[in-house]
Order: sequence, then C-alpha cells, then structure tokens
Amino acid sequence: MKNRPQKTLSAIAWSAVLQVTLVTVLTGFLLSVIYGLVYHYKQKQQHVDQLAALLTTSASTPAGANLIADQVRLVLANEPSIESIRFYSTTYSIADNAQDKGDETRSDWQNALFSNTASFNYPVISRDVSSSTFIDEALDASADTENQDTGSLVGYLNITLDTARMRSNWLQDNLLLWLFIVGLSLTWIMFILRKINWFIKDVDALTDVFKLVIENPELKQLPVTKQRLEFKELMQAKHAFITLFERLKNTKRDYKELAILEQQLHNKDLSLNLQRHTFQSMINHELKTSLNAIVGGLQLLDSQGLNIEQKDTADIINKGAQQLVIMLDQIMLLNQIDKGQISIETREFNPLEVIADLLAKYEPIAQQKGLALVSHIHHIDYVLQGDVNKIKQMVSTLLDNAIKFTTKGEISLQSQLTHFDRSNRWQIVIKDTGIGIDADYLNDIFDPFFQADSSQTRQYEGSGIGLTVVRQMAQLIGATVEVESTPNVGSQFTLTIPMSSQHHTQQQSVFSELTVIYYYYREKGHLAATLERLGAHVHYHQYEKSVIEQMSIKKVDIVMCAEDVQITRVISLTKSIRQYEKAHRALIIYWYPPQQAPNLGSFEHGIKAVGVDYCHSSDINSKTLMKLIKEWLAWI
Repeated sequence: MKNRPQKTLSAIAWSAVLQVTLVTVLTGFLLSVIYGLVYHYKQKQQHVDQLAALLTTSASTPAGANLIADQVRLVLANEPSIESIRFYSTTYSIADNAQDKGDETRSDWQNALFSNTASFNYPVISRDVSSSTFIDEALDASADTENQDTGSLVGYLNITLDTARMRSNWLQDNLLLWLFIVGLSLTWIMFILRKINWFIKDVDALTDVFKLVIENPELKQLPVTKQRLEFKELMQAKHAFITLFERLKNTKRDYKELAILEQQLHNKDLSLNLQRHTFQSMINHELKTSLNAIVGGLQLLDSQGLNIEQKDTADIINKGAQQLVIMLDQIMLLNQIDKGQISIETREFNPLEVIADLLAKYEPIAQQKGLALVSHIHHIDYVLQGDVNKIKQMVSTLLDNAIKFTTKGEISLQSQLTHFDRSNRWQIVIKDTGIGIDADYLNDIFDPFFQADSSQTRQYEGSGIGLTVVRQMAQLIGATVEVESTPNVGSQFTLTIPMSSQHHTQQQSVFSELTVIYYYYREKGHLAATLERLGAHVHYHQYEKSVIEQMSIKKVDIVMCAEDVQITRVISLTKSIRQYEKAHRALIIYWYPPQQAPNLGSFEHGIKAVGVDYCHSSDINSKTLMKLIKEWLAWI
C-alpha cells in the first residue's frame, strides 16, 4: 500500500476554506433561487385566482359578454406571463376525473422550477341562463364550473400560465439584486480569506524556523518571527518551541562544560598519576638505596665492642630501619600492581605447610605482647595450586595488623577448604580481640594511607597501605577480602581464595605465552581474571599513557578495553596505539556491556574505523572466551 504524500498545513487550510466557501455559496445560491421562484410562482397563482374570480363572476351573467371580452384583452395585454384564457362549455364536472385537471395536480415547486406552462380551471356558475352561446361569442377560451347551491354549472374558465417566461422575467427583474448579493458575498469571502492568509503566513513563518533549526544543528539563536494574528494555540506552540530550544541550548552548554571538566579531571588524573609514579620511583631509587646503606651499616657494627646503651641505640635504629624497609616495600609493591607489573605465578603447594610457616613466624611476636596465637584447621593434608607467595603476603599482613592492634586476648587463624565439581575454595579467617574499627570507617580502611586516627599523637604507627596491598593482591588473583568489626571488641578479616580444579590446571598453559593489557575505568572485569587462569600474563591499566608506556617496555599481543570504558576513550586509546606501533601490531578488542547489544550498529563502525579489531559482548563464559581468543589470534 502506497503512503499518501504529506500535505502542509497551509495547503490543507486553503483547500478546506475553498471547499467550504464553494459549497456554501452554491448552496445559498441554489436555495435562494429555488425559494424565490417558488414564492414568485405562488404570488402569480394568487393573482390568477383573483382574475379568475372576476372573470367567472362576469361570465355568470348574460349581459357580461362584452365586459368579459374587454377584461380578457386587458389581462392578456398587461400580463405577459398569462399565455391564454379560454372558456369550455360543459355541464360535466372535471373534478371527478384527476386526469382532466392538468397541471393542477402538480406541486407548486415542480411547476415553478420545471414546467413550461401551468393550466388552472375555474368553474363558471350561472343562476339564470339557459345557454352559454353568448359566452362563446365573447371568449376565446371556455371555463368549467360546478353546481353551487342553487346555481347551475355552465362551463370552465381555463387560464394557462407561461412559467418558462415567468422564470425568465423573474431572473431579469432580480439580476441587479443578485449581482449585488454576489459582490457582497465575494467581498466577505475575500475578507475571510485574507484573515486565513494571515494565519497561514504565521504558520509558514514558524515552519521556516523549524526547517532552519533542522538544517542547522549548530544554530545558537532563533530568528525573530512576526505574528499577525495572535492565536492562543499558535502562540502556545511557538512558546513551547522556544522553551525546548532554550533547554536544548542549555543542555549543550552543560554538556560542553562537563566535557571540559572531564578532560580537566582526566589531565589532572594523568598528572597526579605521573607525579605518584615519579615519587614512587624516587622512593625506589633514592630512599631505598640510602636505607639499604643504613641497614647494611648496622649489620657491620661489632656488637661485641658496644656497651649496653650503644646496643639499645643500635636496636632502636635497626627497628626503625626495618619498619621503613617494610613500608617502602609495600609502596613499591602497590606501585607495581598499579602499573600491571605483577604477574601471577601458579604452582602446587600444601596449605597446612603454609599455615604452619605463618604460625611459626608470628607466634613469637604475639607472645612478646602476651597474646595467644591459635589456629583452627578444618581440612586434612591437601595439595592446592595457586600463587602461594601472594597468599602468604596477604595473610602475613592481616596477622601483623591483628597483633599490632590487639593489647590483650588472642588472635585466631581459621582455615577451611570447600570442594566443588570444577573448583576449590580456600577460606582463611583471622580474628582478634583488639580495638576494633568504627562502622563509619569500614569502607575506607582499604584506601591508601588511610588512618582512623590521623592525629600526630596516635598510639599505633603505620603507613596505612598494608590493607590496600591486600585488597589489590586479592583482586589480582580473583580473591575477596571481607571485614567485620566492633569497636573495643575486635575485628574479623575473611580472605576467600578460589582455587583451580584439575580441569582448570590443565588449561592454565593454554595462553601461557600471551601478554595482555587490560584497560579499564573503575572495575576490573571477570574476563581478565579468566585469561589469567588460562595462563595469560595480564597487565592492568586505567590510563592511556600508562598503556603506551607498557607497550614501549614489552611486546603486547592483545589490548582489551573493558565494558566500563567510554567509547570516546576507546577511540582515543586506539588512535594512540596505532600511531605508536611500528613493527608489531597488537590485537585490540572492545568488550561492550550486554545491554548495549541492540545499539551495536551505532558505534561498531566508528571504533573499527580507527583500528579496533573486534567488538563483542562481555557476557560470555571462559569456554567461549578461550574459543574467541584462539579464532581472533589465528587471523593475525
């Protein structure tokens, strides 16, 4: 079915007005003509009735023959619409036979509009006449009469009207009036059309503005439109359009301001990140070197030649140096994690041996403070596979904090293994009876350099980055850290570590030679963790500059853009990578959120045009991911 062509409001208005005007004028003209003719016909008929009454009265007397003749000649001379007057001598009443009535059986409007002639019969009654010969001599026509009262019917008087001539004369007589009415009607119509034309021009002016806005997306100011007729609805439409235009302009301005602010924040983040990396590099090269010299010098001191006071002084210096070494190591480790320079080293280990080593290390430290370090093991001897060094470092930090913030009571370490069909879960719970943490600070303790008591006279020392390192390492190996605490009662940290099953162990070498950069905005997705479990070396970055720096250090096979990265940032990073690349070309993949799948066509062409190789939904499992990576790598 073909679509009807669109019509403008002006064309519709003009068409409607012309149609209504034409129908109204024609209807009024026809009705007035019909009414005028019928009315004129009735007036003529009444006049004929009056003449017939006069003539029949004269015809009913024997001495009225000459009078009737004069009257008939006078009527025919002065009434052009009367065609003839005749007398019919008969004693038979034609009222009994409808077929003899002639045009009297027709209605008035039929005679007035369509007939050429109209005949009327009038009875002639005589009271004292035996013959009607004198009437035949006087009249050229005859008339029929009926017996009335005591009179006798002599005949009928027939009068014939020329209705065609009557209509012609009536139209000629009213021609000037009709011309005046038509002129008045045309004047009124022109006045109405002029008013409507003003309205149409107002609508056309608004239409031109609409067209201008559509054709010029960057239009900053609406043109002035002059309105001749202030129609309420039209003014409301104009006001609504102006309001929407102003809102759009304000929205665009706000959007530009937000874009500028976002760029400023991004530049500031890059600057702060660069400053932090510079600062951490300075710590690594300058402070750590100097601190190593101090520690080495203390170790070279001959304790045999020192007195008790000198030994105490050396111990204090050595303790402070050791604390600085631990803090600097944590800062350097955090820096390496942020730069994606920490890789996962998976190997088989015995969890009982790990726990035994940790208890042996921290039990003497706890006893020095008068604390009891107890363990609750809920599994037998077992062999797991994972990054045991990172697990030891996380548990060591949690035990160290528990001992530091506990003055009396005990610290307990609980270990439990849960076996599933295709995976294992190792849960380590460290519980203390220390000072606890206020509920307002539970979400902040994992932030770098956070201290619940930030005063200079605080009781407990520390840099506040130990728990930050624990959280970053946990995320790196796919583990989680949860905390529950009550002030002055104690705290409980739960470390849950997923372990690969035998099936996953066999798959860990699939991508062992693959180097991947995972570019994300806020959250690290599950896809990168899956690649790590498949053996890939994954480096995490949040900034474009750090990605380029990483690619300048080491050959990168794949650059993955996480689903929370904006399209504009994906395009910017891709352009930078493609401009930087020379000998080796990295595979760039963008994982878009599943809810954006219906809009894939709106952004896929744009990002592929700048160099993105593949776009795929992030809602996939490890098996599908492994299959896709193998297929995509085969095309390189």
